[in-house]
Amino acid sequence: MVTLKGNKEIGDKINKIIARLAEANDLKGVIDVADFNDADKLGKGKEMQDRLSNLVAIFENPALNFRKNRAEGDDILGDAYEYLMRHFATESGKSKGQFYTPAEVSRIMAKVIGINKARSQSQTIYDPTCGSGSLLLKAADESRTGVTIYGQEMDNATAALAKMNMILHDNPTAEIWRDNSLSNPYFKQGSGNKPEDKNLKTFDFVVANPPFSNKAWSNGFDPVHDLYQRFEDGVPPRKNGDYAFLLHIIRSLKSTGKGAVILPHGVLFRGNAEAEIRTKIIRKGYIKGIIGLPPNLFYGTGIPACIIVLDKENAPSRTGIFMIDASKGFVKDGNKNRLRHQDIHKIVDVFNKQIELPKYSRMVSVAEIAANDYNLNIPRYIDSSEAEDMHDIEAHLLGGIPNRDIDVLDIYWQVFPTLKQQLFVAGPRAGYSQLSVDIAQIKPAILTHPEFVAYTRTVTALFEQWQTTNTPCLKSLGVGSHPKQLIETLSEDLLRIFAEARLIDTYDVYQRLMSYWTDTMQDDVYMIALDGWKANSDLIPPQLIINRYFAADQQNIEQLEAASEAITRKMEELDEEHGGEGGLLEEAKNEKGKITRASINVRLKDIFADPDTEDERTILNAYLNLLEQETEAKRKVKDAQKALDASLRSVMPRRCPGSPKKLRS
Repeated sequence: MVTLKGNKEIGDKINKIIARLAEANDLKGVIDVADFNDADKLGKGKEMQDRLSNLVAIFENPALNFRKNRAEGDDILGDAYEYLMRHFATESGKSKGQFYTPAEVSRIMAKVIGINKARSQSQTIYDPTCGSGSLLLKAADESRTGVTIYGQEMDNATAALAKMNMILHDNPTAEIWRDNSLSNPYFKQGSGNKPEDKNLKTFDFVVANPPFSNKAWSNGFDPVHDLYQRFEDGVPPRKNGDYAFLLHIIRSLKSTGKGAVILPHGVLFRGNAEAEIRTKIIRKGYIKGIIGLPPNLFYGTGIPACIIVLDKENAPSRTGIFMIDASKGFVKDGNKNRLRHQDIHKIVDVFNKQIELPKYSRMVSVAEIAANDYNLNIPRYIDSSEAEDMHDIEAHLLGGIPNRDIDVLDIYWQVFPTLKQQLFVAGPRAGYSQLSVDIAQIKPAILTHPEFVAYTRTVTALFEQWQTTNTPCLKSLGVGSHPKQLIETLSEDLLRIFAEARLIDTYDVYQRLMSYWTDTMQDDVYMIALDGWKANSDLIPPQLIINRYFAADQQNIEQLEAASEAITRKMEELDEEHGGEGGLLEEAKNEKGKITRASINVRLKDIFADPDTEDERTILNAYLNLLEQETEAKRKVKDAQKALDASLRSVMPRRCPGSPKKLRS
């Protein structure tokens, strides 16, 4: 397209180029819908020619060359495309949001199915309801060797979005097919994928976020006489297709296959036909675990959902199902909820390591599930409710602190055993204590207590250990560094070191680092990875250099600004005192109600010979003098700022690209 700049037929020729690209990549109706030869929107003749030439020129900017990022596994172009899709889903709400799975949920699914253990590119991953392909891509990205991607999507436009997404994320060989996976599953055993083939292709990994409670799931085929034997464990209800998708996924897994599917919580406890299917699936051992998610995460619905993790390989020996109630770990983000970095990491760690945590996770035996009629409703097995706040009426009426309220803080007294003795003494009534220090002195008493001081030193030492260990890694950053590997190294080491700290949630510490990475640090690291240690105002904020090397100059500017503001305040005080109706400055205001040098001079000229206006002339001259002082003060500020900017410019180029050496003035 670059050669078309300045061409009189640029609009028509751009249309033809895009049409050929759409044809070659099966993207007709997606990338070829815009008309670059529309005179009503782009103008006629020279106007269109210049406008489109300028558009093409924008994409010649070297800063828009993202090849290096793709080569290093950080696909900015693909991520930008996904960013747009996410916001499209957010704005479109229920009508279009169902085609996009939040990236945070996708990452959890990818990590819990063990795709990082894939051994070769020949291993396969499949999504029968792939939407825009974001879930497939996130899952495939977890593989170190790469995997072969398959997806099916019934909506034409959304399937085209998925194809585009695959191309932009450097997966051009991914096979995306447009059709209904339940009525017309495309992928079959062998290479032909012929409609008459009765054996579904099976995959190493399957992920899916199917439409919830689809009432029209059986349209186009007879589930009772299904050609692919997907419903041998039972036919789902005619008006609810949740189990239809689950059974399709189970059938599509190899005997060693792993999968994860997002479904509404109803699949865990609904009765009748679904209860019978659920019972058979549990008895066969296909369900490895269930992860309950917070409500309002998804764009198509606000109801809470869960991830059902499937594992055929270890099904015969499975004696329990690992459950997690992660419903309380999220942050509000606009009108939706969003999983934080710490929520994702905790879910993945706990699930993969099968860690049992109170009110959060536990391994539930199949025998216990059977005793509950194969009901998998998570609250039956994990009570995540908060303890009720008990009010002691006697304490309210007679005073004192109930000992049971103090004992609730036992985890703190284990770390600070003598602090409890310092803060509380036995009260006059059994079972009650009272403070031994004034209320105003509680905080100082804690902060200065030897056990708390020692604890603070221990935590600080842990941070310094992490800092010392990872500083060389940060200083070695340069062109070609891997930002994603860097933050993984830093964050995992932080978790490892702070695992020793008592009273501190290591995932809270982890979140602080990840928030800083997201908000600030990652931009700097990407710049260094692309251009090296080149000093610029983005990588090294000017204020940082000023604070370190030009503090005196900055202080001088601040003093000059303060002097200027003091003059302005004096003028405002004069105006406040004499500028009102009948005041000595009233007649000096111009038609806009402002007092200017010109308006004062006009007024002075008018009253020059009037002996009764001496007081007015005094005030006018005083104000005029202040105006001149203000002008001079602002000039000094401007000159000082100019000199400081020149000093900054002289220092910045002295940085040595390729190393994080200190700036020298």
